[in-house]
Amino acid sequence: MQQAISILGSTGSIGRQSLDVIAACGIRAAALTARRDVTELEAQCRRFSPALAVLTEEKAAADLRIRLADTSIRVAGGQEGLLEAAVLPEADTVVTAVVGIAGLRPTLAAIQTGKRIGLANKETLVCAGELVMAEAQRCGAEIVPVDSEHSAIFQCLQGCQDRGEVKRLILTASGGPFWGKSQAELEHVTLADALKHPNWSMGAKITIDSATMMNKGLEFIEAMRLYHMPPEKIAVLIHRESIIHSLVEYSDHAVLAQLGAPDMRVPIEYAFTWPGRGPAVAPPLDLAQIGTLTFALPDDGRFPCLPLAIQAAKRGGTATAVLNGANEAAVERFLQGEIGFLEIPRLVEKAMARIPVQHSPTLEDIFAADEAARACVNGLVLA
Repeated sequence: MQQAISILGSTGSIGRQSLDVIAACGIRAAALTARRDVTELEAQCRRFSPALAVLTEEKAAADLRIRLADTSIRVAGGQEGLLEAAVLPEADTVVTAVVGIAGLRPTLAAIQTGKRIGLANKETLVCAGELVMAEAQRCGAEIVPVDSEHSAIFQCLQGCQDRGEVKRLILTASGGPFWGKSQAELEHVTLADALKHPNWSMGAKITIDSATMMNKGLEFIEAMRLYHMPPEKIAVLIHRESIIHSLVEYSDHAVLAQLGAPDMRVPIEYAFTWPGRGPAVAPPLDLAQIGTLTFALPDDGRFPCLPLAIQAAKRGGTATAVLNGANEAAVERFLQGEIGFLEIPRLVEKAMARIPVQHSPTLEDIFAADEAARACVNGLVLA
């Protein structure tokens, strides 16, 4: 079991549940970081006593520094502080739970020091997966996914000696709060409706991504990068109950699945304890009580974000960074009440059509594509 963990994004949903796990398993918190939630981070610091606390907004960091003056906890601010938390020598594992492309640089920094990465930041692999995986191999860093779907695949692949035996990776999707609604109904859904996920308690951005099914599209791209699989060997299956978290089909048509209660503490704990397992933190799964598990194919017509993501995955290069940047900008506009729900995929599609794709991109090319996508979407929204 890993002994000291830095959590980048400790006040978010994944960060808070990571703290539940380290408390249950007796693991030490080396560093905790957030954007600006001074009150929550102070409370976490007083409970877990990390060596370093970081708020990336400098004003908030100054406030936290005063609040924690009676402790030995060092407080840092800005992006420099976030990068310091990522490479802190006493941490052997770094949970990257920062939302958005902002998680890319600190994840790379942690990889370059050879740490284990508990990867909860989709955008790192979506935007720069080939660069990140190559760097992890070069530096001997372990990347263990925290997403429930990718943790499920990771677990189902543990006995696989030859990846050539894998026929398909099957990502399950709940379908979000709007599965089964007509196109006319989707035209009128509200922000409050979109934030009511049927099974999971998550942050606002990922909950909206689940409602549009962009979340599954991003996971499709992640699966390609994490497991070095071509797009034709990855499938998506709607599974409303969120009990089967994903499956692996082998060449002999044997299918392995990982099942569990819809509780993120299960994949979080596995990322910390792999290749072993720790004590139970999440509740047990009672299949008799659940009774029935259902499955369906995705509806691309009503949820076009998923095929847009697969299209970007097949194009490669900076196409996935454009997809992600456009989606982040569109979702933010939706959260601010500036656009309707169905405008999210429409704006993403327009950005993808207008921004040229660069192949074999550098890190700077990827960030430039992200910025161009955001500017495109914001310009289209404001026009």
